Amino acid sequence: MNVSKGFLLVLIAALLVLSAALVLPFMQYFLLAVLLAYVLAPLQHRLTDRTEPRIAAALLVLGATVAVIIPLVFVVRATAAEAMTLLDRLREGELTLDGFEAVIQRFTGVEIDLTAALRSALSEVGTEGVGSVVGIFGVLTHAAIGLGLTVFLLFYFLKDGDRFVDWLRRTTPLPEDVQDQLYEEIDGITGAVLAGHVLVAIIQGVLAGLGLFATAIPNAAFWTAVMIVLSLLPIVGSFLVWGPAVVYLVAIGQPIPAVLLFVYGTVVVGISDDYLRPVVVDRYAQLNPSVIIIGVLGGIYVIGFMGIFFGPIVIGALRATLDVFREQYGSPDGWR
Repeated sequence: MNVSKGFLLVLIAALLVLSAALVLPFMQYFLLAVLLAYVLAPLQHRLTDRTEPRIAAALLVLGATVAVIIPLVFVVRATAAEAMTLLDRLREGELTLDGFEAVIQRFTGVEIDLTAALRSALSEVGTEGVGSVVGIFGVLTHAAIGLGLTVFLLFYFLKDGDRFVDWLRRTTPLPEDVQDQLYEEIDGITGAVLAGHVLVAIIQGVLAGLGLFATAIPNAAFWTAVMIVLSLLPIVGSFLVWGPAVVYLVAIGQPIPAVLLFVYGTVVVGISDDYLRPVVVDRYAQLNPSVIIIGVLGGIYVIGFMGIFFGPIVIGALRATLDVFREQYGSPDGWR
């Protein structure tokens, strides 16, 4: 290796590190743009046959904003509003946990005043309201900038995506047939992981929503939509809604519907998450269910929310790369 080549490799490595550092603060929104671009790419190709790539990308970005980003913002805002309303009712004494406290005392023999403890905690939070408001404002500002970045990146990913892929193919030091096989494998895994997660989330959210309707939980339709989004999270998923709903039913003095909802959520909804997700993704992505769970949980810890999708994709891409390497260079003759 000569000095010029070594210098260029060092420079490339340094610039890659710096570029990653620049992307990290908005990694979630960058990956969201990548995900949406992957899903919308077939539509971009179809529209490009009838109009300019710039116009096609603009139409798709507008459609994605209306269909995905705006509903997501609405769900977050409405969920926060519902939570604040519930906390206000607890703080003002309109809603108590007497029923839940009675159940605890009946089974454990311990008398506990959860309502008073919760009100005390809420009052302590209120004394730190200025700091909380500043923190919330910072989070909302970051989210607004991130969503704007997502829309901006999505437009250019769609408009110039084919040019980027062509550049990547020319730059990657691999033969054309190897690149074709590698991209085909990764594309198949990515599509299967996305379809599997979305399908399971819809099924699990709807199943959990039926439980809310059956037990007459207020705003059941809205919370069903929230659970469909939350069901993208493995294990906890929809429990973040139907679990508090069980507590709510106990608090308002309806223990039998609370028990029925708890059993239904644990058995029916739980089975849909524990078994359906690995089975669906394993069938189409050809990845072991244990690998899917590790990819999802590890992806959440390392990447964040978007790790739900990209964690299994990264592990699947590793497997696909190893398969391609074995097929192309598995023999000693292929090492030359």
